[in-house]
Amino acid sequence: MTDHLLNVHIDVLASMHRGGPKHFAKLAFVHSEEHDPADTDLVHFRDRLLSADSGDELTALWRRTLTAWDFAENPSWSNSPARTDDRRADAYNRLGFGADLRKALDSIVPVFKEPGPVVISREFQPWYSREGAAGRSFYWRSYEKALRQKGWSDAAVSTLDQASHSVVERLSDPTREEPYGARGLVVGYVQSGKTANFTGVIAKAIDAGYRLVIVLGGTLNLLRAQTQRRLDMELIGQENILRGADPTDLDALVGIDYQDDEDWPHKFVSHDGRPSMLGSFDIERLTTRDDDYRKLLNGIRTLEFEKHDRARPLYDPANLHDAAARVMVVKKNKSVLTNLVKDLRKIGPLLSEIPALIIDDESDQASVNTTDPKKWEAGKVSRTAINGLISDLLKLLPRAQYVGYTATPFANVFVDPGDGDDIFPRDFLISLPRPSGYMGVQDFHDLDNPEGTAEEIHVRGILEDTGDRLQEAMDAFLLTGALKLYRADQGVADGPFRHHTMLVHESVRMDDHADLALRINTMWHQAGYTGPEGHARLEGLLASDFQRYADDGLPVPASYADLKPYVSRARQLINSGGNPVIVVNGDTDRYFSQIDLDFDRTPNVWKILVGGTKLSRGFTVEGLTVTYYRRTTQQADTLMQMGRWFGFRPGYRDLVRLYIGREEQLTKTRTADLYEAFEAICRDEELFRAELARYAPMVDGRPQVTPAQIPPLVAQHLSWMKPAARNKMFNAELVEVRSPGRPIEPAAYPFSSKAIARNTQRWQPVLAALSGTNTTCHLLPDDTTPLPRSFRAAATVVPHADLLGILSALEWEDGNVLAPHLTYLSQLDGRLAKVDDWLVMAPHRTEHHRIEATVLGHGPFSLFRRTRQAGKAAFSRISGLEHRAYAQQLIDQAELERSEEGVPRLGPHRGVVLLYPVVEARTDAEVREAAATGKADASDVIMAFTVIPPLAAIDSKRQLVRFRAKDSSRPDAAIVNSCE
Repeated sequence: MTDHLLNVHIDVLASMHRGGPKHFAKLAFVHSEEHDPADTDLVHFRDRLLSADSGDELTALWRRTLTAWDFAENPSWSNSPARTDDRRADAYNRLGFGADLRKALDSIVPVFKEPGPVVISREFQPWYSREGAAGRSFYWRSYEKALRQKGWSDAAVSTLDQASHSVVERLSDPTREEPYGARGLVVGYVQSGKTANFTGVIAKAIDAGYRLVIVLGGTLNLLRAQTQRRLDMELIGQENILRGADPTDLDALVGIDYQDDEDWPHKFVSHDGRPSMLGSFDIERLTTRDDDYRKLLNGIRTLEFEKHDRARPLYDPANLHDAAARVMVVKKNKSVLTNLVKDLRKIGPLLSEIPALIIDDESDQASVNTTDPKKWEAGKVSRTAINGLISDLLKLLPRAQYVGYTATPFANVFVDPGDGDDIFPRDFLISLPRPSGYMGVQDFHDLDNPEGTAEEIHVRGILEDTGDRLQEAMDAFLLTGALKLYRADQGVADGPFRHHTMLVHESVRMDDHADLALRINTMWHQAGYTGPEGHARLEGLLASDFQRYADDGLPVPASYADLKPYVSRARQLINSGGNPVIVVNGDTDRYFSQIDLDFDRTPNVWKILVGGTKLSRGFTVEGLTVTYYRRTTQQADTLMQMGRWFGFRPGYRDLVRLYIGREEQLTKTRTADLYEAFEAICRDEELFRAELARYAPMVDGRPQVTPAQIPPLVAQHLSWMKPAARNKMFNAELVEVRSPGRPIEPAAYPFSSKAIARNTQRWQPVLAALSGTNTTCHLLPDDTTPLPRSFRAAATVVPHADLLGILSALEWEDGNVLAPHLTYLSQLDGRLAKVDDWLVMAPHRTEHHRIEATVLGHGPFSLFRRTRQAGKAAFSRISGLEHRAYAQQLIDQAELERSEEGVPRLGPHRGVVLLYPVVEARTDAEVREAAATGKADASDVIMAFTVIPPLAAIDSKRQLVRFRAKDSSRPDAAIVNSCE
C-alpha cells in the first residue's frame, strides 16, 4: 500500500536539501500529486508522529532531517549556534510549524546538545564545501548507510559527519595545481571509535578525489587485520572485494579472504553493483585481511592510474574523478614499509600527480622520532626506522596528506614544529567529542563529584585481608556471563552477547604470562563451580554486588535459583576446549596461545585473556566485562593505553567491574596507588581537552592559537607520572612546575667561582637576618623512626617578594634549571594562590661534625660538604634527611599552626626554605680548610637550598607540570600562557 504522506514529505524535504528549511505547507501542496488535503495537513502529520511505532519511516525521515539541521555549521538560514534550542526554533519558524507540532517533534527528536569536535587549526584555503561534498558522496553515503544499519543514532551519524568533514576540509584540495601536504592530528578517547572516524575521513576523501590511501594500522598483525576488516566491511564493500566475480559462483569465490567469516557477505556493505558501473569509481585493495603489504603483486602497473586525457596530470578533474582509488592497510613494521617505499620509488614522476592520504592509527606509537637530538651529527637529523620511513613516504608523495589518530597525543605535540619532514600536526589538531554510550573515565572515577557512585559501582581493589581478589574477579566473570545469557533470553535489544571476556594484566614479560595463565587455569578447575561451595560464592556475589548495582532498565533475576541454569551454560562456554585462558603475546609457540584469538572469525570468544603489549594498545577486546589489573608504569600515555575497560558496553555496562591496584606502590618521589595514577592522567587529559576548547573559538575571524602553540596546554597532575616516555620528550621543555607541599631542590649550581660569589652576594639580606638566631627543631615520630629527634638551626621569616627576587636573580649551570619553578612561584601572590612569606632555616650540623664560618660577615653558619655527580653539574643531594623531614612536617601540619619555642608559626600561607652554605669537597678536611680563618670566601660557598611551598599554593585545576615543544625554526616563537 502506497504511503502518500511519506512520499510527499520525502519530496518536500528533498527540495530543502540545499537551502535549508522552508515553509512546509506551501511546498507540500506543490509536491502532492493527488492534492489530497490529508497529505499536506499538518494536524494529520502530528497525529501520525504521536502514534508511530519505532520502525515508522516518516519518523525516521524527520529524525535525520532535524538532526542534520541542528548540527549544520554556519548555515545561511540561521545565526543561532548549532545543537541549541534556538537553532531548532529557527528551523520550525521557517517551516511554519505551530506549537503542537513542535512539541510532537521535540518528543521524538530531542535537540542533541552534546558538544561537537574541538578544532585548533591554522588558516586554510576553503575548497570542501557541504554543497560540493554532497555532489560527490558515493562512498560516504554507503558508509553512512552501513552505520545506520549497525544501529547508530542520527545524532551519532551527524557527529561523525561533522568531525570527518572538519578533517577533510583542512586537507589540501586534491585538484590543486601546486602540491601541498597538510599535517594533522585527531585525538579521540581510548576504545572510543577512532576507526569509525578515520573510515569516514577516507570515504569523504576518496569521494573528493584522493586516489591512494595508506593506513598505518598499528604495530601488530592483530591490529592491522582488525583495521583491514573494518574498512572492507563498512567502506570498500562486497563488489570491490569480489572485483566483478559472481557471488553465486563458488569457483569464482575461491581465494576471497572472507569465505570463512560468518559475517560475509550479509554484514558487508553492498553498493548494489560495481561502483564504476554506477557512475562512480572502484576501490582496489592492495592488502587483504590476511596479507599485509609485501610488494606490488602486479608490479608497477598496480599504481598506473587510468587517464581519460593523458596530456593532463592525474590530479586534473578531467582524469581524477573517474580513476579507481587504491587502499592499503599496512603494519608499522620496518620491512613492510621498506618494501612500500622501494616500490614507490620505482614509479617515478607519476607519484607527484597522485593525491594521497596517509592515516596513522596510534600515531604516538613507533611513528614519533625517539632519537636523542644531542647525539645527532651537526646539521643532520637522525631518525628512528619507522619515523624515517614515514618521512620518506611524505617526500615521495608531495601531494600526501598525513593525519595521525591517537587517544594519547602528548608525544605527537612534542615533535619539533620546525622539522618540515616530520609529523608534527602543523595544520590542525581536532579533539573528538566523547561518544554517546561510551564508558570512560567518568564511569570509573568520581573526579570532583564527592557524591558520585562511579567508583562504588564499578571499581574494586585487588587486595583484601584474606589475600588478593583474583578468585572473586573470576567469579564475577562467570556470574556476568550468566547474567548476559539471562538478559538475552529476556529479549534485551543489545543481546545476544556474542563475546564475553575478562582481561588479566600484571606484566609485559611473556614468562610471567605463562605462569599467570597456569595459575588462573588451576584456580578455575579448583573453584568448585559445579558444587555447593562454588554456587554459594556466586549466590553471595550476586546479592552483595550485581543485584545491588543493577541497572533499573535491564532485567536481573530475583534469585540465584533463576540464574543457576545460565551459570552452567556460561561455565561451558568459558571452559570450551578444557581451558578458560588465552595468552595473547608475541610467543606463538606457547601452549596457551594455540587457540586463535580472532573476534571476527570465532562465533563466540568467552575467555580469560592474559597478555601484555598486544592487549594494551589499539586492539579492541570484544565483550570485555571484568578486568584484573595491577601493572604500573611512570608514563601517562602507556598507562592510559592499557585502559581496555574503556569503551562501549551496550546492555551490560552495569556489569562491568574493574579490579585495580589500590595498595600503595613506591615510586621515586612518593607513594601512590594505581587507581589514583589513572585518575590523575584522566584529569590531565580532561584538562588538555578543556584548554583546547577554551582556545578553539575564532577571534575576529582568526584562530586564537595554532597547533604549534598547543604544547603549553599539556599538563600533569602527578609529578612522577610523565605525559610520555622520556625518549618521546627530547623536544619537550618544561614551562612550569607546580609543587604545593612538595620540595623544590635544584642541584646544578655554577662551576664558575665568580658566578658562585655573585649568587652568594644575592643571599646577603637573608644571611644578615639569620645571623645570631639559634633555635631547636623537634621532629615528631614518623614512619622512619618512633624516636624523637632534634637539630639546631638559625631561622628567620622573609617576605615572599624578597625571596622571589633573590631566586629570580640566581645564576645556574647549563641554563636556568629553576625557571619552570619560578613560573609557578611568581604566581603565589594571590592570583594563583596566596603565599605571604617564607620561614628560612639554616640548619647546624651536630657539634661533633660542625665546621663553622661567617659568610659575607654574617653568622657563623655550619658549612656542609657536598660532591657533584660524576661528569655532571648536579650535586647528588642538598638537604639533610632530618632537616627535610622536619620541614615537611611543618608544611603538612600548617593548618594546625604547629609552633615551638624559637620557631615562627607556619600557618597555611607560609612556606619553608632550607638554606645550606655548601663547600664542594670530598672530605671534611677540605671543608675545614675553607673555614680555617673563620671567614668563608664567598666564591667558595655555594648557597644551596630546598624550597617547600605550602599545600594551599595551588589553584582548582591542580595540574602540576606544563610543557612546550622547542621549535628549531623559531626559537623565539611566542608561547601561549595557559594559566591566565
